[in-house]
Amino acid sequence: MPAKALIIAFAFRRKKIKSGELAAKFGVSRQYASRVLRELVAAGKLVKIGTTNATVYVLPGLGNTAEGRIEKRLSNKNLKEHEVFEDIASKATFMFSLSENLRSIFTYAFSEMLNNAIEHSGSKNIQIDVEKNDQTLAFHVNDFGVGVFRNIMRKRRLRSEVEAIQDLLKGKTTTQPKAHSGEGIFFTSKIADVFTLESHRHRLVIDNILEDIFLEELKPAKKGTKVTFRIAAASEKHLNDIFRKYQTDPTEYGFDKTEVQVKLYTMGTIHISRSQARRVLAGLEKFKSVILDFDHVPTVGQAFADEIFRVFKHRYPAIDIQPINMNEGVRFMVERVDKE
Repeated sequence: MPAKALIIAFAFRRKKIKSGELAAKFGVSRQYASRVLRELVAAGKLVKIGTTNATVYVLPGLGNTAEGRIEKRLSNKNLKEHEVFEDIASKATFMFSLSENLRSIFTYAFSEMLNNAIEHSGSKNIQIDVEKNDQTLAFHVNDFGVGVFRNIMRKRRLRSEVEAIQDLLKGKTTTQPKAHSGEGIFFTSKIADVFTLESHRHRLVIDNILEDIFLEELKPAKKGTKVTFRIAAASEKHLNDIFRKYQTDPTEYGFDKTEVQVKLYTMGTIHISRSQARRVLAGLEKFKSVILDFDHVPTVGQAFADEIFRVFKHRYPAIDIQPINMNEGVRFMVERVDKE
């Protein structure tokens, strides 16, 4: 009889096996094959699905999708994200088939998002879900606490959850500045193909395939926060490339560059006031370089442009502000400030 390790390897290649297939493969009786499979199930090496002639055996974590899915409900008491990750990695055998770059991305993103739920949510329980198929690697971290947008709004004394979302997208936004840098959500959202945050009455979708951001109303309201992270299973992205993109000097390991989509700072109106400009600028003094993306911004007012390109620049002359994707009207107002 072949070593049990060969049977497990055979199961991994086939994704699922039956006792008859095992018997045929290794030239043993069905009764003997069934007994070995039962022993492997008892040892936790395989999982039995179905009964009688429909019985199949799969590796732990491979029963729900083409390659695998792991679901856990965790008690948020003395919970440590690295221990949860190690437990998942030991049970979800598809983890071992990930490319080095994808495994690095998954390790970083999952650990950062679970740590946020552990330390910021105040939730007694956390639901996690990791899945992989031929096309996609994804995970969900779902808590039932205060909610990320509401937590930032309260701790930073903002007027609305929308303002909290605006600040969150800039990076370096945290409710515990002494313990956290506020970079986790920012970089996780940039490395994903699609990254979603659902909390209370808002769904924030960052779609890096479409290169766009969407803010949607959520009905019914979501208690706590649900994070969804998706990336192509064949992705060639590298985590270090994302880190370098937001460094002004590649030789220095510092997150000092950010990008702001100006369209998110208005709700159905044009950008005309100094107060709107100050919302755009809030927190940007932490960076050395700021890209202001004016895509889908039809026009800006003189006061709005002046606040950004004269007042703020005078106050922080060392900060480089780069406006991009300006239409003719926006460009006229920005260049008019430079000439005054």
